[in-house]
Amino acid sequence: MSNTLFKKLKPTKIKTKENKEHSRYIINKEKYKKILVHNIPFIFTCDEQDKIKTLKNYSIEIKDEIITAVIPSKKFNQSKYDLVYDAGKRGGTVVMPGLINTHAHIHMYLLRSAMMLDEGQEVDSTINEMAKWQKNETDSSLAIASIGDLTEQQKNGITTTLTHGPSFQAHEIASKASHHNLFNAVSAVSNSRPSNNPKMVEKILKQQNSYHSTPAISLHYLYKTPINILEKIRDLSEKYDALVTFHMAESPFVAKETIKKHGLNETMLMKKVGLLNNRSIASHVLHVDKKDINLMSKNNVGIAHLPTSNAIHKSGVFPIWDFIEAKGFKNISLGTDSVVSKNRLDILTEAYQARLTHLYKKTLKFSYLFRMMTINGARVLNMSDRGKIQPGMKADLIFWKLKDRGFIPYDENNPITLLGNIITHNGRTVRDLMINGEFIIKNRIHQLIDESRLQDNIQDEHMRMRKRLK
Repeated sequence: MSNTLFKKLKPTKIKTKENKEHSRYIINKEKYKKILVHNIPFIFTCDEQDKIKTLKNYSIEIKDEIITAVIPSKKFNQSKYDLVYDAGKRGGTVVMPGLINTHAHIHMYLLRSAMMLDEGQEVDSTINEMAKWQKNETDSSLAIASIGDLTEQQKNGITTTLTHGPSFQAHEIASKASHHNLFNAVSAVSNSRPSNNPKMVEKILKQQNSYHSTPAISLHYLYKTPINILEKIRDLSEKYDALVTFHMAESPFVAKETIKKHGLNETMLMKKVGLLNNRSIASHVLHVDKKDINLMSKNNVGIAHLPTSNAIHKSGVFPIWDFIEAKGFKNISLGTDSVVSKNRLDILTEAYQARLTHLYKKTLKFSYLFRMMTINGARVLNMSDRGKIQPGMKADLIFWKLKDRGFIPYDENNPITLLGNIITHNGRTVRDLMINGEFIIKNRIHQLIDESRLQDNIQDEHMRMRKRLK
């Protein structure tokens, strides 16, 4: 399936020789290893103390996927590089670290428009409706959906994603095809695939170095998982240093069912089975008290905050200010969820939704939102080499066109106003995108996937699923 899909979706022609007058790319060698991103008007990143900083008129040197230098532009000699990207040309570009998405369901991409939530269903009834569709997913539809989802995320500046789902192989195909950084969390317990179990997960974890994606473990809900399975998952997480992710306290029903089934709430259940640690990523986390919050913060449990999904499904409001008070902010990241919960797969709009959600108590500053999208996400995924633009980090970079609607005007003496514009102006797509030192998107065109053919395949497969559903 994978080879056929690659051939089907790979672009037949990509222009490498571009109009020099309009291109920002100066290509000295077709196979480039040493890159200079030159004359950048503004770089947004964080320092060693996690404080946001703005660099004006700097350049970034990259060699073999790694950022090797970030210094003022006048100190670089362009002729020494295989490829030079002139970020100062035609109004310039703004450069940021690649955005990090810590909660997604990429295999569900074909369900866009399948459930429009016209009646305002709550999350528990939505899950039952989704199950009907998911029974009609095939291996091919899962792979096509996953490629569609990841490439859309890339167009919106996301370079790293953690996804949950029943099919490891479909996600691996998509990660390999798009060159996306993907944490591929396969369900250890699945209603749609009864064959999924800890033994199957361990087979994948044993071969983790042979995959493009990074294997991880997922559970839908803790209350649905027997204690002995939770203990097996803990053992696998410890043995293979693998992340474990699950939905937590997403609704009052889930919170009550956990106590009913296990005699403990979810936080104390995690503590009992040894999952209260920095390898665990809890999503939603709405119906918890201050004792839970203090325990989770103290033990560095990762949090995926999903304000849009929470609002659409009427699930509740994440207690962000209590986490900040408990010194747990550094472990709070953002996620898109699936197209069932958020039609636009974009972390920037999720950051803006977070600002709006929590505005009535206090203002969640743009600098906090920036950290949630970048270094906090990297920390939650235990990726010490992502989330910042500095020497030694992997070269995951977003290039936004500066002279663009929604960016202009801004206060040139206070560039944080530009960051505010980036977050609050919806509908933004990247001009260029780099993952691991490779330009995945150039001049707004995906270099690995023919998007026109992909969209035709997605539409055809969606309609086939509708027929199977009937």
